[in-house]
Amino acid sequence: MPSENLDSLNLLPYNFVKENKVFAEQNNDVITVYHANDFCPELFQEIRRFLQSPFSIKQCSQDEFDKLITSSFSASTVNNELPEELKDDFDLKSFAGSISATEDLLSGNDDAPIIKLINGIISQAIKARASDIHFEPYEDVLSVRFRIDGILKEVITQDFRLAPLIIARLKIISKLDISERRLPQDGRITLSLGEKSIDVRVSTLPSSYGERIVLRLLDKQSAQINIDDLGLPTYILKPYKKTLKDTEGIILVTGPTGSGKTTTLYAGLRFLSDSSQNILTVEDPIEYTLKGIGQTQVNAKTGFSFARGLRAMLRQDPDVVMVGEIRDAETAEIAIQASLTGHLVLSTVHTNSAIGAITRLRDMGIQSFLISSSLKTVISQRLVRRLCDICKIPEIIDEKISKLFNIDKSTKVFTHKGCNECNDTGYKGRIAIAECIEIDQNIKEMIHDQSSEGEIASYVFDKNPSIESSCSDLLVKGITSCSELIRSNNIKEDAII
Repeated sequence: MPSENLDSLNLLPYNFVKENKVFAEQNNDVITVYHANDFCPELFQEIRRFLQSPFSIKQCSQDEFDKLITSSFSASTVNNELPEELKDDFDLKSFAGSISATEDLLSGNDDAPIIKLINGIISQAIKARASDIHFEPYEDVLSVRFRIDGILKEVITQDFRLAPLIIARLKIISKLDISERRLPQDGRITLSLGEKSIDVRVSTLPSSYGERIVLRLLDKQSAQINIDDLGLPTYILKPYKKTLKDTEGIILVTGPTGSGKTTTLYAGLRFLSDSSQNILTVEDPIEYTLKGIGQTQVNAKTGFSFARGLRAMLRQDPDVVMVGEIRDAETAEIAIQASLTGHLVLSTVHTNSAIGAITRLRDMGIQSFLISSSLKTVISQRLVRRLCDICKIPEIIDEKISKLFNIDKSTKVFTHKGCNECNDTGYKGRIAIAECIEIDQNIKEMIHDQSSEGEIASYVFDKNPSIESSCSDLLVKGITSCSELIRSNNIKEDAII
């Protein structure tokens, strides 16, 4: 059997190993070449030319060969420091266009074209403030897209023959099983670009034309954001901070995927974090590591769910508990019982509005008197793109738009244009629009009496701004555009149609 000595790795390039089903390792001064296919004279000559040293030949089974290259290449030392020359003037499109699918693309050094291409893609994504990188193989091309400010944008397309090599390299640096192409896999790596440290979540998914890979870029500095730096208005932050100081109850943050819910909760936990409290979280997955906070991750394979994790955490003497998401009645019931027995519980729910969270808990089968007794504050938020201050231009709105956002037709608003500063998108960065319900005695009684969403909304937003009024405010201030608000809010899109 081949040895697992890591000093013997990478004697042959990965693409050569995969194509010819051969692997060379060195123990002391002895080189052994293992092969799973027939070993022809031409292959012998090619290996001898490459190794420049005598070697012995041994046959192994296909299973042994797959295990060997998985353990060897996946465990190989990977330089996670992105090269300096990629930080400034690296022309990704020109370099990508210069790569031929017939080259020896995956040698072991950082100058190999595939390795340099991947480093260039990741570097460009970091500089463009992308949250995700999508590698998507199709019948005739490999498409690479960045998600910037919530919108996907195609960056480059490559010859489809490069897809297996690019995907294999990504799996190697993520320490995933490179021989497994039939099942989804998840991994994690840490990269650095100068002083900037980036956590990368890696997800693979088998598709018709090969594996798709998505890299989620998690800037470690985002986990250190203070609650006052969230960009939320005072009428949101004040009740949020006030409730965080309570010793029991539930705080919910709602909104669609990618609306910044987790960031808001993390900022709340940092606001609370000190040596006097035991703060525990159960997440899916853990996005950022928080100093001084105990974090655990759900695992569907082992049956470790949110409900099971929450139940176990309550035996760990916690003061504050964060549940990544309340998805089912069991998790909701445990969270409510925890909040009623002297714990502060923070969590998220997928609803479009703050009041919708109350309805969602009812739909899960939670009794109204339990909701009214446990719920303290509900924040609903979503993110909209900011107009680029360099290139935004005035826009004349029609009567439908003015009625939609409850503003006068003569109001000066702006729209996007596009320039080099914003990568020709017209937008740069995002801002949260939010609404908040602080559960007072009147709302408790309305929840207990099972009042409708409309009745609760009439009471709550008679005093506090709703998301709709926040939208109008952003338009008047020239922070975002009508089209962006319509895009980000499905209800308003229906209304204008």
